[in-house]
Amino acid sequence: MAGNPPAKMVTFGVMRSRIKLYLALSLPLQWLLISWAAANPAWVEQWYSRGAYPYISGFFRSLYGWVPFSVGDLLYFALGLLALGYLARYGYRVRTHFWAFVRDVLAALAVLHGTFYLLWGLNYFRQPLSAPLELEEAYTEQELLALTGELVTEANSLQAALAGDTISPVQPPYSRLEILEKTKAAYHYLSERHSLFRYERPSLKPSLFSGLLSYMGYGGYLNPFTGEAQVNAKLPLFRYPAVCGHEVGHQLGYSAENETNFIGYLATQEHPDPYFRYSAATFALSYCLAEVNRRDSLARKQLTRQLHPGVMANYAEVQAFWEQYQNPMEPVFKALFNQYLEVNRQKDGIASYNRIVSLLVAYRREARAATLPGMPEKP
Repeated sequence: MAGNPPAKMVTFGVMRSRIKLYLALSLPLQWLLISWAAANPAWVEQWYSRGAYPYISGFFRSLYGWVPFSVGDLLYFALGLLALGYLARYGYRVRTHFWAFVRDVLAALAVLHGTFYLLWGLNYFRQPLSAPLELEEAYTEQELLALTGELVTEANSLQAALAGDTISPVQPPYSRLEILEKTKAAYHYLSERHSLFRYERPSLKPSLFSGLLSYMGYGGYLNPFTGEAQVNAKLPLFRYPAVCGHEVGHQLGYSAENETNFIGYLATQEHPDPYFRYSAATFALSYCLAEVNRRDSLARKQLTRQLHPGVMANYAEVQAFWEQYQNPMEPVFKALFNQYLEVNRQKDGIASYNRIVSLLVAYRREARAATLPGMPEKP
């Protein structure tokens, strides 16, 4: 009898096994609910994205926003250690208790999967941003060329004013932490023009793993479990404001990459600081030039030749930055992220980033027609 475990321990062990089994069995139900949500964007928009999510995200931004470092980065690091520790301690169960091991893995996956969609992931299935902004995303090639030409003029004008000549690249006189603070102010200016983008209780931080993000090819990410927006602190300084704006867009509940690119552009462009507006102009211009190149490479070359050498030097700075972090695993990370986006109904995957162009054209068109009161076109 002395060698037998107490009855309470046996009961607890049985209960724990049952809970793990129930969690594992909840995955099919979760997938059914997610599929239903994906088919009902109006419901998601009303009851989650504009209903529950602002309270959920506000709570977590209040909880972690005051912490000067990324709690989410540490959480991922701790989860990685726990997973390795579990494998080291119970790895033998793969052979001796295979189905129990599978149950444990599925139970953990169910918890992460359900928590992800509850805290943020349902935003993937909301209505497109063009609906509340009343933007018509279809555009002509002439409209694309006109917008690209305007952005070329805008970037050139800002570069010459900030650098003092047409040759030198723009170097913002701010630290990255100062840019993070100015990004919060950028959303204040934008929210005065459109309440959709009100950003309260901010939680925007440099990532503790910026080197890893660079090798993975990422400019930042939103941690859905802590509500923190992390930005790659190694990015070129002139590009930093636009990327910060992009990540805050995710915090506000916009999941589509083209939409957060557009929101980041709007917030950065609305800032009175010319360094922010230069970041916005060159950010938007890079996507427009890529789209022009896809349609007419000769037209892209003609537009590029109009850019000041200083603007081209800034673009070269971005290119050199990513080239120094190229590695054999980067395509794997990109492929995984592409698959992740496609699973979450972003049918264009990574290519969805480029769809910012249709929103940019529509925004300029509507601003020019004065159909968006309070959101005039920038000179």
